Amino acid sequence: MAKRQAKTAPSDRSTPEPSKKAKNPVPSTRETSPELAPPPNIEIVSTTAVADPATGGVQRAARIPILGEAHGEVTVFQPVIIKEISRTGANVQTAFPLHLNSLHDFRLTLGERSVIVKGRVVHCSIADVEQEGVLYRSGIEFVEPSERVDAAITAFIADLVQQRRTI
Repeated sequence: MAKRQAKTAPSDRSTPEPSKKAKNPVPSTRETSPELAPPPNIEIVSTTAVADPATGGVQRAARIPILGEAHGEVTVFQPVIIKEISRTGANVQTAFPLHLNSLHDFRLTLGERSVIVKGRVVHCSIADVEQEGVLYRSGIEFVEPSERVDAAITAFIADLVQQRRTI
């Protein structure tokens, strides 16, 4: 359980001096960047967060605990198999279901090019049940692809068509 400690020290933010560094008003075993220190009237809770080795353990800003819950979402790149593709969308196979109407960033490897395109899930269903698990097929509608992405997809499709003509 975190311990609450009220802070009443005056803030150095109101009178910044280039030669004077602000003291750390945040109770922590790590340092906090002085220019991002919280105002003195905010109650700070000591946390057990792990120090980031990339910053040498220095926090860029004080963390404020959330009483209760705050929800969010994260985009996690998981492998997908592109089964069909067009300029406007794709049919992909995954080991997990995609929620209808959800938006995702898809990293597509198209031959020697790799692009990221935002896509909306328009349908999802079970494609196969195997001993290793369930496979899902989802229809993806590309959402406002950039000209560069559109050109890469168009070139990839043209290359596929050309390869099939020579076979």
